[in-house]
Amino acid sequence: MNGEGVPVRCPGCRREHVYVPPAYPCACGAPLAPPIQRGATPSPITHRTWTDTWVTVRCRVCDRQSQWPQPELGCSCGAVLRVPVRPVTTPAASPPPAARPPAPVPAPRPAEARARGAFRPRTIRTARDTVTAAALYLRWLGFRDLLRAEPRPASGIDLRGRGLVARVDPTTRPASLRAVECLWLYAMTASACGVHFSLAGYARDARERADALRVPLFVLDLTGTPQPVNQAARELVSSGA
Repeated sequence: MNGEGVPVRCPGCRREHVYVPPAYPCACGAPLAPPIQRGATPSPITHRTWTDTWVTVRCRVCDRQSQWPQPELGCSCGAVLRVPVRPVTTPAASPPPAARPPAPVPAPRPAEARARGAFRPRTIRTARDTVTAAALYLRWLGFRDLLRAEPRPASGIDLRGRGLVARVDPTTRPASLRAVECLWLYAMTASACGVHFSLAGYARDARERADALRVPLFVLDLTGTPQPVNQAARELVSSGA
């Protein structure tokens, strides 16, 4: 079902989305996407552990079983949803010798972004990977000369560049109202665009304040692919740097 959209309804706000699972190359070279379980209710992610965010997927071409990131969807209400996947029940045959994989199959992206080419994400396994994924995405949007703050400063600004400051939250809690307001204040004093990335989504009051302040909010899934969750973020994706 690579490339096939599946209807997914948010259990919180009842909005319905069409979710297309991202496809990545199997070791044999065939594009492979997790088989979404149709009709199953997605569950909001309120807590993350690295061990429960991977699913087993079997390639229909070579019968190889591999671990893939658990499919996730960022709803426009701010919730991050875990999309159910059909479990692998049949045993896999002995895998053939590994072949060199081709370039990743690009995930769906807005029409306005096609001129930039496909975004190539990097799988998130650690908190450091989260900041790296955000930096790669911002460079893809056209922001250059990005600097990474190490260790993280008291301001909470993880990335900065010409006309840009970004905060990246790798924790398992939804980003707070205070985090959004601090980012906006710092961006305003620096005459820069402030962008927020989060692994676990956003608290409702944080989302509402970001909408009022025009702060772009993105949710990162474990493939390293950001998804815009408010209008300011969608406009940033369309226009780029």
